[in-house]
Amino acid sequence: MNKLTACLIVATTLALPFAAYADDASYCAALSKAYREYAAPQSSANADATAAIAKCAAGDTAAGIPTLEKVLTDAKVTLPKKM
Repeated sequence: MNKLTACLIVATTLALPFAAYADDASYCAALSKAYREYAAPQSSANADATAAIAKCAAGDTAAGIPTLEKVLTDAKVTLPKKM
């Protein structure tokens, strides 16, 4: 393995977690937007959704995404596509 190949492997390995975070952050933002646009006007504010949106904004997508998916699914809102 030459140096260029080794450098590319290391760079890719280091970049993957950041790429995954960007995708999760984008998806979390899309879920938050869907909640605000579709679910919130149809019902009173949902404390779980509000907390999940705050978690997404703080970067805790692992906690925010499942909660928002459940709230939206329960409200019969089509989930946005994952990016």
